[in-house]
Amino acid sequence: MMKMNAVHSENENPGADSPKKIRYRRGTMKQIAYCLICGFMFFASLFQPARAEEKAMPEDIIKKIREASEFLSRTKEAGLETFNERKGRWVFKDTYIFVFDCDRGRIMAHPINPKLIGKNLMGLKDFKGNYFFAQLCAASHSNQGGWVEYWWPKVGEDKLYRKISLMVQVPGTSYQVGGGIYDDTVSVGDLEKLLK
Repeated sequence: MMKMNAVHSENENPGADSPKKIRYRRGTMKQIAYCLICGFMFFASLFQPARAEEKAMPEDIIKKIREASEFLSRTKEAGLETFNERKGRWVFKDTYIFVFDCDRGRIMAHPINPKLIGKNLMGLKDFKGNYFFAQLCAASHSNQGGWVEYWWPKVGEDKLYRKISLMVQVPGTSYQVGGGIYDDTVSVGDLEKLLK
C-alpha cells in the first residue's frame, strides 16, 4: 500500500521537481540575474557622461598658465601642437589652457574645440556684448597678465556660464596663453590680488 501511495503522489503532480532541482534552478537564476545586472551596468556606464571632474581653483589656473607660458617660451611654435591634445597635459580638472595670438587676433591652439583654431576671434562678443578676446589681449599686457569675466559654455555643454579667465603674454613670442574657471561669486579684483 505504501508503494502505491508513493507512486500515486508522483503521478498527482508529474511536472513537480525535486527540492534539489529547485535549489539548483534558483541558484542558476540568481547567477544569470547577477550577470545581466552587471552587464547592464557596464554598458550603461559607457553611454553616460563622465562624472563631474574636480573643479579648478584660481590658484590652479595661475600655476598652469605660468607652466604653459614657460613651456611655450622654450618650445615656441613647435610646442603649439601639445595644446591641441584633448587628453594632454593642458586639459585638467574641469578646464583647459588655450593659446592665442593677439597680433593676429587668432586662436593658435585649443584642446576642446579645434574648430576655433586659426579663427579671428577679436570681434567675438559674449551675450552681454563684451568683446572678451580683445579684453583678454589688453589684460595680457600687464606684467602678470590679467583676469577677464565673460560668458562661455562648459566643456560638453551649450548653456552659457560665467567664466573668468587669466591670459598672460608668453615671453619671446607673439603668443598668449589663457585659461579660466567657471564661478558665479569670485570677483575679478580678488583674482587680481592672487597675481601679486
